[in-house]
Amino acid sequence: MSGHSPAPAGSGTGAGTGTTVRPRGRFDRFFHITERGSTVSREVRGGLATFFAMSYIVVLNPLILAGPDSAGTMLGIPRVAAVTALVAGIMTLLMGLWARYPFAIATGLGVNALVSITVATHPGMTWPDMMGLVVLAGLAMLILVATGFREAVFRAVPEGLKTAIVVGIGLFIALIGLVNAGFVRRVPDAAGTTVPVGLGFDGKLVGWPTLVFLFGLALTIALVVRKVRGAILIGIIAATVLANILEAVFHIGPTFLGPDTPPNQQGWSLVVPSMPAWSAPDLSLIGNVSLFGSFAHLGGVSALLLAFVILLSIFFDAMGTMVGLGNEAGLTDERGNLPRVNRVLMVDALGAVAGGGASVSSNQIFVESGAGIGEGARTGFANVVTGVLFLLAMFLTPLIYLVPFEAVAPALVVVGFMMASQVGRIDWTDVGIALPAFLTFALMPFTYSIANGLGAGFVTYTLIRLVQGRGRDVHPLMYVVAGAFVLFFAVGAIQQVAGIS
Repeated sequence: MSGHSPAPAGSGTGAGTGTTVRPRGRFDRFFHITERGSTVSREVRGGLATFFAMSYIVVLNPLILAGPDSAGTMLGIPRVAAVTALVAGIMTLLMGLWARYPFAIATGLGVNALVSITVATHPGMTWPDMMGLVVLAGLAMLILVATGFREAVFRAVPEGLKTAIVVGIGLFIALIGLVNAGFVRRVPDAAGTTVPVGLGFDGKLVGWPTLVFLFGLALTIALVVRKVRGAILIGIIAATVLANILEAVFHIGPTFLGPDTPPNQQGWSLVVPSMPAWSAPDLSLIGNVSLFGSFAHLGGVSALLLAFVILLSIFFDAMGTMVGLGNEAGLTDERGNLPRVNRVLMVDALGAVAGGGASVSSNQIFVESGAGIGEGARTGFANVVTGVLFLLAMFLTPLIYLVPFEAVAPALVVVGFMMASQVGRIDWTDVGIALPAFLTFALMPFTYSIANGLGAGFVTYTLIRLVQGRGRDVHPLMYVVAGAFVLFFAVGAIQQVAGIS
């Protein structure tokens, strides 16, 4: 684990002291604050840092789900924004108050993109039909959690792969930060002849937003090196202040100006620092779901395949994120397992049901929770802070526009470093662990998907152990999971062979 992590949960000792520390009242006992080597002020700072790091989802999710369905119906940006904040707030509070971990929840990137693309490319498909599939996947997840299957899979993963998951999520969260800041950008190339990403625009760093990122990164690194309390949060706030000053003076505007307009190379990546007009939240999307409408429009086989892809994505994205965050926070035991993990998994499954039922797509544990953990969050009280802020954001959405991606990205890069530093714990002399571990942490950022990295690692691990004649060393559930991932990766080929669009 990284050097800033406290004693593991349940140890009953102060961080690094080796002495027993008594809880300070019911509140402390309820959240295990002293037990986990934390303080109330650290939890508050961590909750704030996590909210700032992931609040962009309230702005981004409505843009992803902005298109019309086959009936021409649009969900509406204000409505999606309000319900995105509401569901994130409720589920994050539930994770904090019941599971009591600092793992914030909101609409998952990846699943929401899949939902949007499916609606856009399938004639006859409506938003209620698609959200019904998300609900069905969430209900299936609840069954898997209730029967203990999901927890059993979690415990069946070898420790080396769990470490690789931590490293992979670290690299992934760092890449998210770099891309969000515009430091790394996709290279436009219709012919597909160049590398997919590059430094800034045409290999050059330009624009005031890039300066905000570099300022925030340099400041955060300096504060972390000097071990200043609140280093990550101070970095976010300072970069946010600078961003708002620069926007007020230079009127920089967004990078993306429209589908038919060249990008503004000097612009902000998504959130332009500003204070838009206030409006009351519209929650009319809640319950606008058709559980089985997709089966009529897509056909039974195609609908089931799509539900299977959604199920696997939310199943393993959450598992991987939970392992990475729990390990980084020092909350796992010597085998990399979390105490009361079933509660975490249950809340995550409920997030899928609630997100689908509210028409904002599946909600799941956010890797950006690492920003709060990097700030010192170790308990569910940090989640209470984050959850309350999300509920306030439902009414005060304009405040979210004060914090651009470029101000938060430095925190993600620094937290990514903290998590990736665990790479030395992998046994590189055992190719049966080392190669699957490498594929796991390489493919997470390269494919922009936690589930893809997990799948590659699990399949490769079982294959190598069989080739080595050590098939008995593999837990039986790992064979089940590897087989499921083979199907997951082969869905496109299966659909093509079966003639399913």
